[in-house]
Amino acid sequence: MMVCQWLGLAMLIFGGVLVFVSFGLSPKGEGSREKNSPFECGFDPHGGARAPFSLRFFLLGVVFLIFDVEIVLLFPLTVSDGDFMNSWGVLSVVFMMGLLGGTLHEWREGSLD
Repeated sequence: MMVCQWLGLAMLIFGGVLVFVSFGLSPKGEGSREKNSPFECGFDPHGGARAPFSLRFFLLGVVFLIFDVEIVLLFPLTVSDGDFMNSWGVLSVVFMMGLLGGTLHEWREGSLD
């Protein structure tokens, strides 16, 4: 038991030494404004915060989220027992028909173009 306490203390001291060594070896330069700013996937972080909102991108994200939830809900059907196959089969067909209807609606609206 005493070995565990000493080992924990040794790891704590070793971690502290590593932190102080890293502060000592790190460069002290301030850097430019561009280097100190976070990377935002190509967007200028110093510009205005009010960017135009893309409704098509939002709708595509919602459709993607719906199909992700579909996968999560249909995955248990593959590992279910054969006893529940009739009820699960009817439920999955109804679920897939609803998703197919929604996909056709999105396609007719032009959201998937």
